[in-house]
Amino acid sequence: MTVASEKSPAPEESVSAEEPRPVPEGHVRLVIDGTEIDAPKGELIIRTCERLGIIVPRFCDHPLLEPAGACRQCLVEVEMGGRPMPKPQASCTMTVAEGIVVKTQHSSPVATKAQAGIMEMLLINHPLDCPICDKGGECPLQNQAMAHGRADSRYVDPKRTYPKPIAISSQILLDRERCVLCQRCTRFSEQIAGDAFIELLERGARQQIGVADDKPFHSYFSGNTIQICPVGALTSADYRFRARAFDLMSTPGICEHCASGCSQRTDWRRGTVQRRLAGADPEVNEEWNCDKGRFAFGYLTDAQRITKPLVRGADGELAEASWTTALQVAAEGLLTARDGAGVGTLAGGRLTTEDAYAYSKFARIALRSNDIDFRARQHSAEELDFLAAAVLGATPESGGATYADLETAPTVLCVAFDPEEESPIVFLRLRKAERSHGARVLHLGQWSSPAVLKTGGHLLPVLPGGEAAALDELAPELVTSLSAPGAIVLVGERAAGVPGLLSAVLALAERTGARLAWVPRRAGERGALQAGAVPTLLPGGRAVNDATARAECERAWRLTSGALPAEPGRDTSAILRAAVAGELGGLLIGGVELADLPDHDLARRAVAAAGFVVSLELRHSEVTELADVVLPVAASVNKSGSYLNWEGRIRPFETTVDGSNALPDCRVLDTLAVEMDVDLFTQTPAAAAGEFTRLGAALTTQAAPTVAAGAAHVPGAGQAILATWRQLLDNGALQASEEALAGTRRPVLARMSATTARRLGVTAGQTVAFATESSAVTLPVELADVIDGVVWVPDGCGLDAAHGDLVSVATTSATGVVA
Repeated sequence: MTVASEKSPAPEESVSAEEPRPVPEGHVRLVIDGTEIDAPKGELIIRTCERLGIIVPRFCDHPLLEPAGACRQCLVEVEMGGRPMPKPQASCTMTVAEGIVVKTQHSSPVATKAQAGIMEMLLINHPLDCPICDKGGECPLQNQAMAHGRADSRYVDPKRTYPKPIAISSQILLDRERCVLCQRCTRFSEQIAGDAFIELLERGARQQIGVADDKPFHSYFSGNTIQICPVGALTSADYRFRARAFDLMSTPGICEHCASGCSQRTDWRRGTVQRRLAGADPEVNEEWNCDKGRFAFGYLTDAQRITKPLVRGADGELAEASWTTALQVAAEGLLTARDGAGVGTLAGGRLTTEDAYAYSKFARIALRSNDIDFRARQHSAEELDFLAAAVLGATPESGGATYADLETAPTVLCVAFDPEEESPIVFLRLRKAERSHGARVLHLGQWSSPAVLKTGGHLLPVLPGGEAAALDELAPELVTSLSAPGAIVLVGERAAGVPGLLSAVLALAERTGARLAWVPRRAGERGALQAGAVPTLLPGGRAVNDATARAECERAWRLTSGALPAEPGRDTSAILRAAVAGELGGLLIGGVELADLPDHDLARRAVAAAGFVVSLELRHSEVTELADVVLPVAASVNKSGSYLNWEGRIRPFETTVDGSNALPDCRVLDTLAVEMDVDLFTQTPAAAAGEFTRLGAALTTQAAPTVAAGAAHVPGAGQAILATWRQLLDNGALQASEEALAGTRRPVLARMSATTARRLGVTAGQTVAFATESSAVTLPVELADVIDGVVWVPDGCGLDAAHGDLVSVATTSATGVVA
């Protein structure tokens, strides 16, 4: 025990006052509820309060939206120079200043009374329908009325009413009488999405949210307005009256629809998904997601879902069978095909990384072949070399481009990539970069699409097929812009269809020092590449023709030396051609839609001609109609796993809805391999992930492709060059049962310039036939800012042609006969 000395040291003769703590540069010092704090200049008072753990009630304020001061619920008392300001101030619009004193509802009766008064005013016309409102139980208005409102109301007059609800789109319903005019929805639409279709209408007491009669709320991001609405004014047509927040179980997850890798929250009840919400993930999707990720989950329970194995009987018809029977038949058929001409594997791009690893391992061990490819789309040998040289191993940790880098980049060049259609969260970050940080977003393409216009409108026009030459001859001013520190080049999967383009992109990145990122459409493509679901690479980026790399896999997989095939396999198109020619005896197909393949007719003929076909699928499809054995697999909500997003960021998720009895692909393949007397050891996603992680990545580097740039076609009389890419909302298999979502699809139109239309004898709105040697489609024409000689048609509309092909154009009469 320490005892203090009886004699204290003599005090100094003069004690100087303690010097004040210096204010950091770029900051100001203020007091909030008696606590002194330093805040960056320009910071809103409401944000400074949040950093102190003081929550000021609000409705209009949102950290990702510009201040509006619309609801006035966040009023606080402010003193400047020792004197209170005449009226309480909105803390969501007033910025911090040196020496001010802020008193919130926790320390100021003035602020408390002001907030209670605002709450009373907001409730004057608000209906008392909380028991039937979808927002009930998670409503900020409900919560804050209880915490900061009056116990009674002095308002006795009739409330204002409107007809309810009104559909501002096929999936968004509006109850105008619930609206408190916070303007979150209108600000999101204008500032974040760039779709200013929803606006404040009327003035004064009749002011309300609405849309123009001729401009419905068709936005790829409209569902976010439901989530950020602080009351029940905006609701989902599908979710309305289906559940209450306190009835639901909530599970965090990752969106399965594209390579953006969005965090999301899935709410479910009694084994059925009821809704999806955007998760808060500042490094990836911030607090947003697209409508496809939010609403496209009906495929989980629709009538096309396969729940039991199917085996084709002697009568030629598929019939339900037990798992034991189906696996035995599948194993016998694959063994016969393997020992004959061989088996090709089409894995598809929707797989989790763990499932893709199981396909890669199954192909090499059970099927003894490198004939495997996940690319159910346009592809090329040049692309494989590009992916091996520039994409494999790129992660945020290794210096690869990230969402944060996009936001701060001075210049971003998009090549063969329409971000709004092909990776919508990348689009939102590019729009934020251009709008908030002055980034210059350039698009090498053929049409000033909505994505181009909403990210600054910088189109670098080039004929389809001529993109590689255009990059080689890029203007010096643009080369200088891309040479600035932080510049980024984004290249889409469509570049594989343009000879020499990926080589030109690599050369441009090398010339300028710009960072390069590859952005595929599907969620599983980066993971499938890393897992070796391609004909030239083993897991971890190991080359199949590298003896040392093969030996590493053989040791990890407990195989004898020399067991793995040494020759590179066939890619997707070569596998299909081999099946048609009888050079392959069977096909193993996982989650592939034949209409997505470059040659739809070839794909159908290949599956029909293959001696034995095993399909692992969620839903009935063209493949399952032709398959000999169909094995149902689990959807993403029914299993755990991970995706690798375009950044190379691992996006893990756990099982959302258990008890479905659905098996992940890795488990099905593991059991099928056992029937073929092979052990995969991928019984669970965790087991597959563990082995893949232990195997690690290869340290070898691959040579970059050097394919010469191709030239664009020259259209003849009655012809145009085709520009095409997928729209986000289309007739894809995982959207098939979403009627409300389908109502917000962009119309399927052919777009061309006025000059091209005059040359072809076409007028705006006219129905025109577009044809190739193998297909034709009839579409209405819209005149747009498309470069001359080009027609833009959405991919997947029925025209079996590739970007850069020549198409014949013929006008049609009212009866549909070519004129």
